Amino acid sequence: MTVRKAVRSICLMLCLMVVASYPGCTGGRLEITDTTCSYGSLPLGIDKHNIRFGWKIASPERNTTQSAFRIIVAVGNSGRFDKDNIVWDSGRQEGSENMLVPYNGTALRSGTRYTWKVRMWDGHGRASRWSRTGTFVTALSGQTDWQGAQWIAYDKLAPGDRIVPGIHLPAYNNRWKDRASGEHVLPLLRKEFRVKEGLSRALVCVSGLGQYELYVNGEKTGDAFLSPGWTDYRARCLYNTYDLTELVRKGPNALGVMLGNGFYNIPNSRYRKLITAYGNPEMIMMLRLDYRDGSSEVVVSDTSWKTAGSPVTFSSIYGGEDYDARMEQAGWDSPGFDDAQWRHAVLADPPPGTLAPESGYPVKVCASFDPVSICVTADSGSILYDFGQNASGIIRVSLEGKAGDTVRFFPAEITDAKNVISQRSGGGPYFFTYILKGGGRETWQPRFSYYGFRYVLVRGAVPVTEGAISGSGSFPCIHELKMLHTRNSAPATGQFHCSAPLLNRIDSLIGWAIRSNFQSVLTDCPHREKLGWMEQSYLMGSAVHFNYDVHALYRKMIRDMADAQTPEGLVPDIAPEYVVFRDGFRDSPEWGSAAVILPWLVYRWYGDTTVIRRNWDMMTRYAAYLEGRSVDHILQYGLGDWYDLGPGRPGPAQLTPVSLTATATWYRDIVLLSRMARILGRSDQAAGYDSLAMLVRDSFNTEFFHPASDFYDDGSQTAMAMPLVLGMVPEGRRNPVLANLKHSIRSSGMRLTAGDIGYYYLVKALEAGGASDLLYAMNASGDVPGYARMLDKGATALTESWEALGNLSNNHLMLGHLMEWFYSGLAGIGQDSASAAYRELLIEPRVVSGIDSVDASFDSPYGRVGSSWVNNGSVLELEVGIPANCTALIGIPAGTLDEVFEGGHPVNRVKGLT
Repeated sequence: MTVRKAVRSICLMLCLMVVASYPGCTGGRLEITDTTCSYGSLPLGIDKHNIRFGWKIASPERNTTQSAFRIIVAVGNSGRFDKDNIVWDSGRQEGSENMLVPYNGTALRSGTRYTWKVRMWDGHGRASRWSRTGTFVTALSGQTDWQGAQWIAYDKLAPGDRIVPGIHLPAYNNRWKDRASGEHVLPLLRKEFRVKEGLSRALVCVSGLGQYELYVNGEKTGDAFLSPGWTDYRARCLYNTYDLTELVRKGPNALGVMLGNGFYNIPNSRYRKLITAYGNPEMIMMLRLDYRDGSSEVVVSDTSWKTAGSPVTFSSIYGGEDYDARMEQAGWDSPGFDDAQWRHAVLADPPPGTLAPESGYPVKVCASFDPVSICVTADSGSILYDFGQNASGIIRVSLEGKAGDTVRFFPAEITDAKNVISQRSGGGPYFFTYILKGGGRETWQPRFSYYGFRYVLVRGAVPVTEGAISGSGSFPCIHELKMLHTRNSAPATGQFHCSAPLLNRIDSLIGWAIRSNFQSVLTDCPHREKLGWMEQSYLMGSAVHFNYDVHALYRKMIRDMADAQTPEGLVPDIAPEYVVFRDGFRDSPEWGSAAVILPWLVYRWYGDTTVIRRNWDMMTRYAAYLEGRSVDHILQYGLGDWYDLGPGRPGPAQLTPVSLTATATWYRDIVLLSRMARILGRSDQAAGYDSLAMLVRDSFNTEFFHPASDFYDDGSQTAMAMPLVLGMVPEGRRNPVLANLKHSIRSSGMRLTAGDIGYYYLVKALEAGGASDLLYAMNASGDVPGYARMLDKGATALTESWEALGNLSNNHLMLGHLMEWFYSGLAGIGQDSASAAYRELLIEPRVVSGIDSVDASFDSPYGRVGSSWVNNGSVLELEVGIPANCTALIGIPAGTLDEVFEGGHPVNRVKGLT
């Protein structure tokens, strides 16, 4: 570990405390914790050709390094590692790597459970105990592994009624406005089977399109929401693997599946951003029963399954969901149910996409909210529930009434002074409908749709409360109404808190925008669009990954882009590409460049080189496509600095030429391709990209740089920041350009003008340029549009516009780039330019006037990194936590090393620091 002095505008006596490998130091012994296999803790359905093991190390000592390891893998789930079931014993392997260690044993079987364990030796030759036993299940390799399972459905969509690609805003298109689509039965499917004595394991692989829920003997399998994750079904269809061993029993059993539309079939009614019709809902399943005597049986989806209409009578990812409880059939998913009146399932047309295992974390209900207020609206027949937080989710209602009573729930982000909701910002009409069956209290929540909302307007029911509002005999009574927040269930990785209340509120504001758009893709908003606009995936990427483990999600999004790439090399602005946008919204370099930038980020964050190797063709083809569209090494098209703050209405860039942002982004692609080429050992290609980068940089500066004044273009924040961050400024001119940028900000009254693209670079430019004080001042006032303005207007999630306009989305992912600065700037958590997965850390906090303390931590792939400081004006106390098997270079704001102490001793005399 090395301490580096960093001279700043303040010189403080600094007390440094370095904590080794925290948390997890239990019992004072060397431990292995948090084992992972192929990026997950208990993976089910993973690629048998790409098994990667990882583990974290907890040690009570400083400077703990790994010198060797040993991994043992065995077939089966017994937890025993005998000679007859071991498929790989690595033996003692010298080496320090403890992340993404590849499996190197005998060929693994498809659809099979394995167990594994690991131990390690430290730099002194001391061995850890064996880790806890981990398990994984390999995925099915091809169609033959599905044992004859077939896609089945209630009915088939006529080929002429398919709508692929989708239609954008059909309500405003005369040809499509009134065309009937999506008016099909949403089915239940069931199958009974028997289990013999001596069952050892039951594994099921299942997919239902658009989404499904699987039931076994009356119990829902798992707690996922909207499974499987959505994709372009022409290229890839995801399936899930579940262990049903504890759910099935000897004798008769039953499987039940409920299907919803998702993005597979979007009805042409209510609100719809777009409509699609890949087919009517369909499913495929293979259940394998393994017995202790070595025999096995399979249950597969085929026409022997029975089907009927479900109580879900309307399902739209954009329009909501209707449920008629009178149509429920008790016991339909249990053995012994009389399905004589049900019809046999039909064979569906298989979707053209390849069946692939869903390897990421599923979307789940991750939080619930009780209402903070309930009131009568101006419409005396309506009740408004305020949950206090704008978030993605659904409702759960418990109510009581007569059979046939109909209650509607209208979620919304905003209301007016008269408690009238508006869905203008989120898209409407969107609502949930519940029709009661009667006979007692009923509880329901939607299954196949979600929305972004804070408020719910209820029509047709009244709450049972102790206040002025009470139940009425003419209306159903609501006993409880909750908001259920749904998001990707990836583990949280970071936490931030500081002494400035405003920054903590901004952290919450951005955090809820991240959570709400953290689905099976990274969406722009959880209501109006729900689309994977790709620019936010890298511009907001670091902010997201400081909060959540996004390894699996980003690998999935990269596959989505590869699936969407055209033969010409174009990567569309959205992926999956459900609709082909026009008017420049399909092909913008700042958006499509995610195809190059995301693989690089995944490598930097997680040390994953496979994502570079597997997507090299996609990346190079896209770079060649951009080169083919350039004129004299300048790109002349794109969406530019979307939603920058100019004199006009937010939308297309107003202050910065699109050619500047497009060309600068292309330059970033080329530089990254050179770096990735060297990682892959492609030195000739790296040299070629180096030469191209020089040509693009020279053309960029010829086109936009004014040497006489050290300004780029007209001096907008975006125009000045992008070349600073990307290293495009001519040699010797960086300091004058940075000085001009800072002066222009101060002279404008700290007004923030950069948009979706430029604000990311503005934050990075000021942080790297030692201007964190200026960055703080820009975001600390409500006098100008920005985060404080959003909060002053009552926003609880990041808004789409700096002005927090009510007619635009009030829960949007873009413009949240300041959160990255909380971790990389204020806390100073970063890594060396040659490092990956935070193996070689840089801890260099920026001490900002007006902030007395910062406390942040981040769970890196190697373990928790912590950086906390307190500044009392004369002494700065810094506490740093470094994972075992990692090194850290610590930069401190002191004039000389003599001013730095650790534990009361001069830092240069402390053992373990160099």
